[in-house]
Amino acid sequence: MVFTGFDEGAMAYDLQRAHSADIWFLKFRAYFWGSCVALCGFLVGNIMGVFGVNIMGEIFNQLGNLWHHIGG
Repeated sequence: MVFTGFDEGAMAYDLQRAHSADIWFLKFRAYFWGSCVALCGFLVGNIMGVFGVNIMGEIFNQLGNLWHHIGG
């Protein structure tokens, strides 16, 4: 139906396409940043492993020491 120069069917189709494009962009952005974070974590973990750096072990040791000092 044409109402004041706008075709409701075409407008609904355009809104559906815009929504699909928004969803695609959000998914692409999430996959992109997720992949970047995974790759950086993998590279940093391997580089630190080569040099014998164990940050997570140190963090858990410090938390364990703090827990024992608190009296847990």
